[in-house]
Amino acid sequence: MMDDVAIDGSTSSSEIKPRRGRRVRMTGAERREQLLDIGRTLFAAKGFEGTSVEEIAAKAGVSKPVVYEHFGGKEGLYAVVVDREMRQLLDMVTGALTAGHPRELLEQAAFALLDYIERYTDGFRILVRDSPVAQSTGTFASLISDIATQVEDILGLEFKARGFDPKLAPLYAQALVGSVALTGQWWLDVRKPKKAEVAAHLVNLAWHGLDGLEQKPRLIGHRKS
Repeated sequence: MMDDVAIDGSTSSSEIKPRRGRRVRMTGAERREQLLDIGRTLFAAKGFEGTSVEEIAAKAGVSKPVVYEHFGGKEGLYAVVVDREMRQLLDMVTGALTAGHPRELLEQAAFALLDYIERYTDGFRILVRDSPVAQSTGTFASLISDIATQVEDILGLEFKARGFDPKLAPLYAQALVGSVALTGQWWLDVRKPKKAEVAAHLVNLAWHGLDGLEQKPRLIGHRKS
C-alpha cells in the first residue's frame, strides 16, 4: 500500500502514481431517485411527448434497460413524477388551511398555490401540461377537482350560516379554486406583480364576490335556459 512506502531522497513524489478512485455504484433507491429527478426536469422542459427514454437514460449515464427495470418505461416514470407533484401541492394547500375566518382561509389557499409555483416550478409546469392519453389521473382538471374537494366542507358551512343552499358548495369550490389555479398558471411565466399582491387581488375578487352573493342569482340577458 502507498501508506507503507517510505519516500527517500532518491524518489520524488511525482513518480508515485496515485490509485484511481473507484466509481461508486448507486443503490437501487438512489438510481430511482436520480431517474425521477432527470425525468421531472425533462418533462417540465419538453413535455411527455418530447421526452424519450433514450434521453433520460443518457442524462443518467445508464442504458435504456435500467429505466425500464425501474419504471417499466416512460409512462411509468411520468406517472410517478405526476403523483408526487399532486401530493406535494395537495399537502401544501390542505396544510395551509388553518385559519378560522373564511377570508383568511382564502388567503392561505392562494398563498399555498403561489408558494408551490414559486418553489416547485418544474412540477407545476408538468401538472398544467396535457397528460398522455393513457394517463387517467394527474391532469390539471383532476388536480383542481382534488383541491376543491378540500374546501367544499368549509364553503358548505359558510353557505349554511348565511342561508344559502349548501348543496351548491361544490360548484363554488370548483369556481374559486379554478380561478386561483388558472391565475397561478398565468403568473408562472410573468411573475408580476409580486406574489403577495397577486394573492391579495385573488382574495379581493373571491371575497367581495362571495360577500355580495345573491341567494337566487338572476340572469339579465335574453337567454334564460
